[in-house]
Amino acid sequence: MSEGYKTPPNQIDMQRAERKIRSAGTLGFVLFGMAVGVAYLLLPALIVFPVELGERLAFAVRAGAVVLFCVLVGVGLVSTTRRFSPEDIGGSAAGPPSERLAIYVAFLQNTLEQAVLAVGFYVAYASLVAGAWLSLIPVSVAFFIVGRVLFLRGYRQGVEGRALGMVLTMTPAIVGYPVVFILILTNAIST
Repeated sequence: MSEGYKTPPNQIDMQRAERKIRSAGTLGFVLFGMAVGVAYLLLPALIVFPVELGERLAFAVRAGAVVLFCVLVGVGLVSTTRRFSPEDIGGSAAGPPSERLAIYVAFLQNTLEQAVLAVGFYVAYASLVAGAWLSLIPVSVAFFIVGRVLFLRGYRQGVEGRALGMVLTMTPAIVGYPVVFILILTNAIST
């Protein structure tokens, strides 16, 4: 197994890393666009999307709970590793984490950051749209979960291993927040 995340900075091929990030980004955006289109067309036949504001917000909060469960998984990975590791049982104040724990700590920190962005997007978006437009939220949740799994699995390979997972996690928020801002401005102008 490659340990790319340990590569010293002066030995990283930045052009190769940038190409990998760009190709992962392109793939992530294309997949997300396709998934949103398919979901908009097909999910209303399977899910009754709410129309009233309170129900829409409840829908977003429930979706957010799924994302926050990923944070709970990260907390579990860190605490379980600490509990069974003599190097780590003293806690973060006792010293730097062991190699195994360090990856889980990085995963937890990144997942928490991404979860805050995702849940904020879901709630803001649900406050502005109704019906089939809400299909963007379950697609975003699916991308978050798949992205987190790929990010953790690829972490040891460095930036190239975690790029697609990061992109899949972030794409809904990267696309979604500008949509939210446009909807806010459109609503402000039309009222």
